Amino acid sequence: MSYVFSPPPQAHLDVTGSPDRFPVRRVYCIGKNYLAHIHEMGSDERDPPVIFQKPADAVVPNGGEIPYPVFTTNYHYECELVVALKSGGYNIAVADAPSHIYGYAVGLDMTRRDHQAAAMAKGMPWEVTKAFDQSAPIGPITPVETSGVLENGRIVLKVNGEVKQDADISLMIWKVNEIIAKISEQHRLMPGDIIMTGTPAGVGAVTSGDVLDCEVEGLAPLRVTVGPPAA
Repeated sequence: MSYVFSPPPQAHLDVTGSPDRFPVRRVYCIGKNYLAHIHEMGSDERDPPVIFQKPADAVVPNGGEIPYPVFTTNYHYECELVVALKSGGYNIAVADAPSHIYGYAVGLDMTRRDHQAAAMAKGMPWEVTKAFDQSAPIGPITPVETSGVLENGRIVLKVNGEVKQDADISLMIWKVNEIIAKISEQHRLMPGDIIMTGTPAGVGAVTSGDVLDCEVEGLAPLRVTVGPPAA
């Protein structure tokens, strides 16, 4: 088979302790999944989880430098637990969800907050606020055989060494198994899918030169530097 131009490279994530890479198929994201974050965003805690996607090529493996994006003046971090799937399907039962997990990582759901506020006010889609270039820095995946099934653990984000987000993944409203089941009601989950599970309270704006350190207890950390504005 030939193509009219060379296809883009396969999006991937590194795997701790292995030379193998994890190919990324889709990036699912969950919004409004920590009670304190719901309150700081002025939303209703009784709402079901918000499910949206980022393109696979938004993934930035292992962090490094990312540009301050175009089309925003209010660029926010959101530190999250990321779940990587080795299998999937439709209508996965909550009890069966752990069998589909390959491993876990730390990620940042970078957000154009100014445009998100406008979209939410008008009931519009979130793509312009979430699905932009290099909006998903993600650290190496730790296989579940190494980490065990994660149900609790401290999640922390620092900006230039100052703690901004500090919570525990046990505080997620929708737990990982429930998230997998819920997404599979609407989409056929597949090997290579990753899920960003939502952020705790403490989100805020960053600018060029800021250094973000994101950690989830037991996983490889993630460091990202915000570079100059994208050309």
